[in-house]
Amino acid sequence: MSVSAKGGLAVAAAMALLAGCAEQPRVTASGARIYYVDTQGAAALCTVPPKVELAAGQQTEATMVVKNDGGWCGITVAQSGPKPYDAGLLVGRPEHGRVHVHKVGDVTRIDYTPDAGFGGEDRFSVRLLPGNPALKVMVTVQYTPPPAPPAPPPAAAPAKRAPAKKR
Repeated sequence: MSVSAKGGLAVAAAMALLAGCAEQPRVTASGARIYYVDTQGAAALCTVPPKVELAAGQQTEATMVVKNDGGWCGITVAQSGPKPYDAGLLVGRPEHGRVHVHKVGDVTRIDYTPDAGFGGEDRFSVRLLPGNPALKVMVTVQYTPPPAPPAPPPAAAPAKRAPAKKR
């Protein structure tokens, strides 16, 4: 067997090993897949309504409480079926964060990530297609600044040196 053939077999074996390590997606009742990456990066505290009902052409309001620890907080919405919406349009931008609208399995998830170091009130609005329902979200961001580093110890006074002898 040539060296290049052995290298090719080693690469193929490594790929097969890695494929076996990959997490299989979770499949919902309707057959939609939810991947591990879809659930990573959530904030430690994310309080949202368990179910948000949207009606075509109507605006629905929801509240969200999120801890500002670098993670996102998401509200899930879906059409009947359930099936995700085709698109989401951010019509009212938040002043102190970012919004990401995307499909996750059978639902559409609207994620909010607060700006680093922000604590307080924020809001945003999203229109979804089809049907043109709107979701207005009032956000409370909890932020606790990290403790101040301890003060450095006071500098020691420089030692006095004896005067130099004259020669």
